[in-house]
Amino acid sequence: MAQHVTESEFEGTPSFRPLGMLLPYLWPKGRSDLKRRVVYSLICLVLAKVATVSLPIFFGRAVDALSGSRVALVLAVPLTLVAAYTAARIVMQAFAQVRDGIFAKVAFHALREVGVSTFAHVHTLSLRFHLERKTGGLSRAIERGTRGIDMLLSFAIFSIFPTILELILIAIIMLNHFDVWFAIVTLAMVAVYIWVTFAITNWRVKFRREMIASDTEASTKTVDSLLNYETVKYFGSEGHETARYDSAMKRFSEASIKTQTSLSVLNTVQAVIVALGLAAVMILAAYGIKAGRLTVGDFVMVNAYLVQLYVPLNLLGTVYREITQALVDMDAMFSLLHKEQEVQDKPGAPPLKVNGGEIRFDDVCFAYDPARQVLKGVSFTVPAGKTVAVVGPSGAGKSTISRILFRFYDIQSGAVTIDGQDIRGVTQNSLRAAIGIVPQDTVLFNDTVRYNIGYGRIGASQSEIEAAAEAAQIDTFVKSLPDGYDSTVGERGLKLSGGEKQRVAIARTILKNPPILLLDEATSALDTHTEREIQSALKDVSRNRTTLVIAHRLSTVVDADEILVLDHGRIVERGRHEELLALNRAYASMWNKQKEAAAARERLLEVENDPEVSPDVARTAPA
Repeated sequence: MAQHVTESEFEGTPSFRPLGMLLPYLWPKGRSDLKRRVVYSLICLVLAKVATVSLPIFFGRAVDALSGSRVALVLAVPLTLVAAYTAARIVMQAFAQVRDGIFAKVAFHALREVGVSTFAHVHTLSLRFHLERKTGGLSRAIERGTRGIDMLLSFAIFSIFPTILELILIAIIMLNHFDVWFAIVTLAMVAVYIWVTFAITNWRVKFRREMIASDTEASTKTVDSLLNYETVKYFGSEGHETARYDSAMKRFSEASIKTQTSLSVLNTVQAVIVALGLAAVMILAAYGIKAGRLTVGDFVMVNAYLVQLYVPLNLLGTVYREITQALVDMDAMFSLLHKEQEVQDKPGAPPLKVNGGEIRFDDVCFAYDPARQVLKGVSFTVPAGKTVAVVGPSGAGKSTISRILFRFYDIQSGAVTIDGQDIRGVTQNSLRAAIGIVPQDTVLFNDTVRYNIGYGRIGASQSEIEAAAEAAQIDTFVKSLPDGYDSTVGERGLKLSGGEKQRVAIARTILKNPPILLLDEATSALDTHTEREIQSALKDVSRNRTTLVIAHRLSTVVDADEILVLDHGRIVERGRHEELLALNRAYASMWNKQKEAAAARERLLEVENDPEVSPDVARTAPA
């Protein structure tokens, strides 16, 4: 079974696995230009830090020069030191900005490549995965993962590494200019600071995870509710949906409060540690001045170093938390990216070659779950250019046949072939390119009519799109719209009626012009009048094509070359319409029931349309 990517999968200290997965995107093969940018940005980073640690030296020497007795006579010395201090600040800022500018192309290239790769990979995952996923949670995982990469690059490369480098340089300077105790106190202060920061931040992770999990839940409920807007309205459940969203937001709010409160604790403890460390170093410097070993400039310089080091250290908690969360988010996205495909092309699989388009199911067995077999040894053939229909009660396995033909799932045993080629041995793209489908529930993109029809063959011209629409008997309707083919259809095509959506689906299939056609209960959700119109269009589309019809209404398949009656995963009858009626078994029973229901509906319509019949009589007519 497919596994959901959730926050609970990443409890505890986050894995550093995403860093290894990210490196190839930062050092991409065949992109020497991006590799040079990485090197140049690292050089700028080092130069910026060298300039940074030189600032207190110039500052301290300037103080010594200005506090001397001969300041007025040799003013050029302190002025030169001040100028050097100013220049060092400018160089520090300049190299930092140049570094960011150079590395930006590398960072956003990695961001784009990972995001696009994940998006593309999700589309290759099985139908099973997509039936079990939650759209809102999945989109959030990709969104947070790409944002996590940006955060990691910003903080890890340009905050953690520079801080470590600066700490090493400061320790070296203190050993050379002062004595070992200054370096020991500074390093001890930093060590305690980092230990406390990591400890408290790890404690805070559970609040952060809870906050993100509730945010994902709220997002999922929002998307799910808005996608089912009409259902919410039908049942007057606006209050219920709002209450569900409020419940998720309440959990988000409570977790956010804990996160913010624990952050205040962290900041307070950090401030105390830095203050104590600064006090200890200042005391050492004061004793050094009293003993004559140090100058006032040295006192100022060591103070400047500690204050300067405090700025990146003060961000360490935030940086560590963000890096931790970035690793969690990236791990979730990389888990998606590396999720194994249930249905894969064999290595070196050739494209499908369609000569006539004969479809053959040979003793096919299939189960979504091992405990429940759906198809049990199904065998049939759809000859090239002929039409075969599969009928049967709900749950018999009819739609499963279409999913297997499109290879959304692989069968457990048996074989499915097209022109003698096992569909498991050819590429999925070529297989699906050879089959056109008109499904029962046509879901359209929230775009124009032109885009939705043109989706059948990306890049088709306007004249080809209009020709397909005309063949599907929807051209007149589209042209009557205010914006014609540029009219938007709404999310999932909700601005169009069921018949209009079906005609768009037919036009899309006509434009695709496939040799094999699959009609998956294409008219079962339509009224009788619309069904007849759509059926006429489908008959034109299926002419001279190998056509597999999966139907509930038997009136739509009476002209099929062969009708298969499927029941509990087995074919129990087969033959033409007249032959099956003559058998007077399952098919004949279904036919008679549907015929009686259709006659009852006709009688009801006649009664309702008869002005001489009272409304009370109409209401008591058989339905």
